[in-house]
Amino acid sequence: MEVTVTLEARYSVTPDGSVWSQVGMARPFWERYLEVFDTVTIVARAVRVARAPDGWLPVNSKNILFHGLPDFCGPWQYLKRYPALRAAIRSAAPAHGAVILRVGSQIANILERQLHQGNYPYGLEVIGDPYDMFAPGGVDHPLRPFFRWYFSRHLRRQCLRAVGVSYVTKRALQDRYPARFMSTSVSDVDLSEESILRGVVWTHDSSIELDSAGIAERVCKPKQHGPYQLVTVGTLARLYKGTDVLIEAIARCVSAGLDLTAVIVGDGKYRLSLMAQAERIGMASRIRFPGQVTAGGPVRDILDAADLFVLPSRQEGLPRALIEAMARGLPCIGSHVGGIPELLDASELVPVGDPAALAAKIQEVLRDPLRMETMSQRNLAVAMEYCGSAIAERRRSFYQHVRDCTQCWESRQTA
Repeated sequence: MEVTVTLEARYSVTPDGSVWSQVGMARPFWERYLEVFDTVTIVARAVRVARAPDGWLPVNSKNILFHGLPDFCGPWQYLKRYPALRAAIRSAAPAHGAVILRVGSQIANILERQLHQGNYPYGLEVIGDPYDMFAPGGVDHPLRPFFRWYFSRHLRRQCLRAVGVSYVTKRALQDRYPARFMSTSVSDVDLSEESILRGVVWTHDSSIELDSAGIAERVCKPKQHGPYQLVTVGTLARLYKGTDVLIEAIARCVSAGLDLTAVIVGDGKYRLSLMAQAERIGMASRIRFPGQVTAGGPVRDILDAADLFVLPSRQEGLPRALIEAMARGLPCIGSHVGGIPELLDASELVPVGDPAALAAKIQEVLRDPLRMETMSQRNLAVAMEYCGSAIAERRRSFYQHVRDCTQCWESRQTA
């Protein structure tokens, strides 16, 4: 059986028809569906490029097909291109086979309306929360309150209509958007062995011997004073990662006497305005914006050079960047939103959109080396839960459920 999957991601397509993506959504991600389905067709936005971006990986293959949609960015472009977008999505609607919608997503919403009209079954993979996405500060649009109400209501209705729902969180999204039928918890994050450290050693000794395999664990030396380095990783296409809050918090920490620098990894339309914000408050020399960094080793090198990872998001499902930082044994601070409280201890959480509280938490953590050691060890243990067979088995069971429900529906149609 075929499966058609819609998602909000944007892919690059070269003149020869090859499809390219960053590590997280490249071919290995889609091969998961092939454990249950014969082929998978990806329905997503396409950007035509002369050559693949540096560090991007191939997506399509004999059994992984791609249906490209017109690209858009933001509500106004979406409305402007809606007729062409709707036509392209409708042409992607399958006549048979399973459908899985990765939501919240405008692309998924258009296709879901068509499926519902024909009573066609579909499964959902809930990876984000529109209620948090359209919270104050996350989106700069005059209709933001309406979007928040409408898309949250729509997602609740989708979860009730779906034959099965897979959530990236253990509790957060389930509580807000309950399923009527089968549901499960399956994180999108499936860490590779090389991304997880063997362990973290906190020592005052500058000499650490390699183990028998020639591999050293991460070596951390407690700091009684700076310089400290913070890091955050996330898209700058929107402000829902709270990068503007982090910049303000850094300025407050420096004013309080903390010797601090930061690396903000990511790119998007807000990068220049965030750099201007750092310049305006006198933090330009302390905050580095390297742009988009190739996933894998280059990002891990930046994480390993840092003292603290900070993710003050305004909305999240289950943030991959946070789990990857935890897998490097980094102490982490996050906002109390989405699936972040499922990863971090309550004492490492801060309110959304509160630079004063974030600055206080950063100072509190960095000035307590023993606490940082405890956080590091706990984070590494939690990250290990995202590298194993349990997640893969739940994922396969969900796909099989959607396949079985689709087969039953098709049988009734031909009876």
